[in-house]
Amino acid sequence: MSPAITVQNLSKCYQLYNQPHDRLKQFLWRGKRQYFREFWALRDVSFEVGKGEVLGIIGQNGAGKSTLLQLLCGTLTPTSGSVKVNGRIAALLELGAGFNPEFSGRENVFMSAAILGLSQKEIESRYEEIVDFSGIRDFIDQPVKTYSSGMFVRLAFSVATSVDPDILVIDEALSVGDGAFARKSFDRIRSLKEAGKTILFCSHSLYQVEAFCDRVLWLNGGCIKQLGEPQIVVQKYNRSISDDSETTPSTPTVDTEESIPSESTPILEGHARFSHVEISVDGKTGRVFNGRPNENNLTIHLQFVSDPKLPAPTIGVTMDYGNLVAVTSVVSLSDGVEIQRNEYGWGEVIVNFPTLALRKGEYYVSAYLASEDAVHIYDSAQRAATLHIDDSFYEPGITILPHHWQSSAGHKHTPISSP
Repeated sequence: MSPAITVQNLSKCYQLYNQPHDRLKQFLWRGKRQYFREFWALRDVSFEVGKGEVLGIIGQNGAGKSTLLQLLCGTLTPTSGSVKVNGRIAALLELGAGFNPEFSGRENVFMSAAILGLSQKEIESRYEEIVDFSGIRDFIDQPVKTYSSGMFVRLAFSVATSVDPDILVIDEALSVGDGAFARKSFDRIRSLKEAGKTILFCSHSLYQVEAFCDRVLWLNGGCIKQLGEPQIVVQKYNRSISDDSETTPSTPTVDTEESIPSESTPILEGHARFSHVEISVDGKTGRVFNGRPNENNLTIHLQFVSDPKLPAPTIGVTMDYGNLVAVTSVVSLSDGVEIQRNEYGWGEVIVNFPTLALRKGEYYVSAYLASEDAVHIYDSAQRAATLHIDDSFYEPGITILPHHWQSSAGHKHTPISSP
């Protein structure tokens, strides 16, 4: 079976001019002199994507991810190399790509679907479903230039995924959608994956990349740094960005009268969020704690509210050693814990780590609220608490594993003689 996508020695070079009139000079000199500098957004990239495979694409800003996706979709021409695509391709690239801002939403639906290969009759048969999924029926006849970024991406996603593509390419466009639409969109992406469609998923959400993709392509400086199993590639990428920069702790969800609705207040359809995150060590609540190995009891108290029409969410708690490595993670789904909620979707979870067996160092505690299959993250409280563990001993390591010692007095052994 031939692959869905074949990329061979693909390169893209841009000519950068310091001043606008340098372009005219370059034209007049017809290559005898050079008034530009070269920037290689991609250089000698080669890989294949099998039919039905989900390939994650990761890398820091400027690594060449968007350039690669545009070359695959044919919206850019390569400087050298080739791209072969086997099947109908639909793409969600930068926000609004392919939409005419002067046209209405209705007109853009018909125009975009036609570009993607649907006939007029096919578009008409799918039009109502496209509009219903987007959730912007009241604005469908307004010019697209009046849309918010969220409305824009809702309509673009609805069109791209309704044309029954063989290959779906998704850039970071979904990051502007609200929680409810993000849930709907991931459900649709999952259905496309189950239907055997090929998906290229470019995202900074490494958890989703690792959970959703079959393989991951890591781009760095326009070149392939690594291509392989999601867990291996994401772990190495995480290590790389941790070495390059320090991450600023985010503020966890705050429990105030203004931010927390009453139990009768409905949650946004298709969404879930933390309403209260509380961390305590030895019964004392706070954000920063000091402790010693095998002496402290850590408790994470989480309250949440979710759409009661959806399955109960998944709760996860992680503990990281600085920026280097995840010491541990506990997930209700993996542990077989059934999350309870009341009729309004409100629930409460307490996770306890008795007698923390941590050695000297700085540790961060984070909490996550995810969909029932733990793929889509509704809400998170990253670095909700910091633990400073002081150890008077100098042995290496970050944790003390359960172990036993056995010692006995020495005795004389009879040497084994050679035959």
